[in-house]
Amino acid sequence: MTRLLLTVPEAAEALAISRSKLYELFAAGLVRSVRIDGSRRVPVEALEAYVAALLDQEEVIDAQAS
Repeated sequence: MTRLLLTVPEAAEALAISRSKLYELFAAGLVRSVRIDGSRRVPVEALEAYVAALLDQEEVIDAQAS
């Protein structure tokens, strides 16, 4: 079965960023997470949504530059 939730270190590694940067993204509301019995977990879907939003931003910037 495919995992639906990642630990913070796993999610940070998946995005190739530091844990502290990931916590900044949580605080800014850019990446969603859930708490289960005091442990923070990051849905794989939340990482995919964040990366998709970054790609959309790049497309807008590229279109404006043209």
